[in-house]
Amino acid sequence: MNRQIKDNNNRPSPRLWAASRGDRIASTIRRQIAEILQEYYAEDPILSRVSIVDAASGLQFIKLFYYIRGDKDDSVQKHLDAQTPKIRHELAARIHQKYVPNIRFVYDDTLEKSERIDELLAKINL
Repeated sequence: MNRQIKDNNNRPSPRLWAASRGDRIASTIRRQIAEILQEYYAEDPILSRVSIVDAASGLQFIKLFYYIRGDKDDSVQKHLDAQTPKIRHELAARIHQKYVPNIRFVYDDTLEKSERIDELLAKINL
């Protein structure tokens, strides 16, 4: 059962509307950016290794967390930063909103951190 938080007049809370709208926008943008990277940058030797992992919701700004197949390379971040205006322009053509959020790409190091934790736990359980 889907329960909603209600205000004093038994209506869904506007605070929940904003949060869910931001999450929907982030999800749509994450999906669209992944498609843009696949369509326009599949032949790019740097950006073809990028996978969009998650998006932090926001209506004005959005952080897109990415992961690189292979070794971490600082040139990928620089290349993504250089391509961000072009990606944002293509995104504006695909989504139907009055404003397109500013995009910031952030490297997702969760996999490396989990591997490091696994290594430390393996050392403890010798």
